[in-house]
Amino acid sequence: MTLWTEWFKCVLELRSACSRQRTFLWMAVVLAGFSIRSECAGVTSFVRALWLREHAYERLLYFFHTPALAIEKLTNLWVALAQKIFNPLIENGRLVLVADGLKTAKEGRKMPAVKKLHQESGDNSKPAYIFGHSFQALALLVRGRLGHIVAVPLSSRIHEGIQRAPVAKSSRRTLLNKLASLFIGIAEQLPQPAYLLADAFYASRKVILPLIEKGQHLVTRAKSNSVAFRPAPSPRRKKRGRPRLYGDKVRLRDLWAQKKHFKSAQSPVYGERNVMIRYRSIDLLWRPVGRLVRFVLVDHPTRGRMILFSTDISLCPVRIVALYGYRFKIEASFKQAVHTLGSYAYHFWMMNMTPISRRRSGDQYLHRCSDNYRHLVFRKIDAYHRFVQLACIAQGLQLYLSLNFRSSVWTHFRSWMRTMKPSEPPSEAVVSQALRQSLPHFLLVAPVKNILKKFLWQYIDPDRCADLRATG
Repeated sequence: MTLWTEWFKCVLELRSACSRQRTFLWMAVVLAGFSIRSECAGVTSFVRALWLREHAYERLLYFFHTPALAIEKLTNLWVALAQKIFNPLIENGRLVLVADGLKTAKEGRKMPAVKKLHQESGDNSKPAYIFGHSFQALALLVRGRLGHIVAVPLSSRIHEGIQRAPVAKSSRRTLLNKLASLFIGIAEQLPQPAYLLADAFYASRKVILPLIEKGQHLVTRAKSNSVAFRPAPSPRRKKRGRPRLYGDKVRLRDLWAQKKHFKSAQSPVYGERNVMIRYRSIDLLWRPVGRLVRFVLVDHPTRGRMILFSTDISLCPVRIVALYGYRFKIEASFKQAVHTLGSYAYHFWMMNMTPISRRRSGDQYLHRCSDNYRHLVFRKIDAYHRFVQLACIAQGLQLYLSLNFRSSVWTHFRSWMRTMKPSEPPSEAVVSQALRQSLPHFLLVAPVKNILKKFLWQYIDPDRCADLRATG
């Protein structure tokens, strides 16, 4: 019962995102469903996981489409709650956030924002092209009591597939612009500035300049063919015209040959011991942003060579290497979101939508559609965002229980795995199993005044759960 009590205390912090008490209770039901379901089959899996009566299915469908749950307010409340219940990783006086993109396959021809997407992943098990939704996500790096670093998902949004109005191609907002806006919107809710960790795709002026304007910084990987410039030397005598800004051009890949400038250090990458790396740090002007950035060339004995850079030139080169190593944490978070929680396994179709053409499957333009049609499209996209945002919160609550109530989770796990390590924080899958096993006890023993218990009993069919059948 301890797990569910602590779980519901956190959920109560999100109450003000809902305009009505009943909406909040359905939100708690959905979060519980995300937390315990063992299959990723859309809304029907919530009904099966919580032993609900069949008429609850229509109520759940309506909940995801209701404007009574404000998405942006819910996101802001979750960001504030994550800072409260977790111990955020602090580097150089800044919080650390991780960003990445995720493409999820969707076969529905009547789903807004579905388009043909190219898979840039090097994994040969993935097809080169898929039809689906293109998401970009942000996660907060936090440290557990035993020193474990995990990525807590904060928000995930669809950033492709819909063009709301005709705009010139030069002024169209790209994925990079939208990721920068998403990050800045969340960073404004944080008590201190932050670092954004991202891969080489986000090493662009469209991301860097908005971040620097707001006092934030980016740590990322540079492409191997990148070019930078040394600062221009000060002229001995003042001449007419604007002073020279850029000095000699430097091809970063040519710096590998200058071995005498490299230093050796113990690898700061998490999980590595007794591994020595060679690195070189150099501050150069990068023309896309017109300012000094810190490039760090890293030669790893097994992982090969890589060029990293940070827009914060006060950040220690070794710490830049350590921070970029944490970028993979969001990939592990994605894996749990997709396979354990089913964060992107929604199936909301729009009945009145014009079917998507498989031949012309780019962005869907809405500027020639009626106002009612545009309203229905945006309503459906909001339903997708509600589903995914609630899944992010449910995963964050599982991580909270994993890091802070490790022994209770393993006690209620009541199963076996070959890789079990009760001395370490369990995965989201183990937490889900523990919550699933302890839910009947919570429904029977929790105080009568507990509003979640009272609400669930209105919709539960006791005959579908052996532990509840005797009390039905």
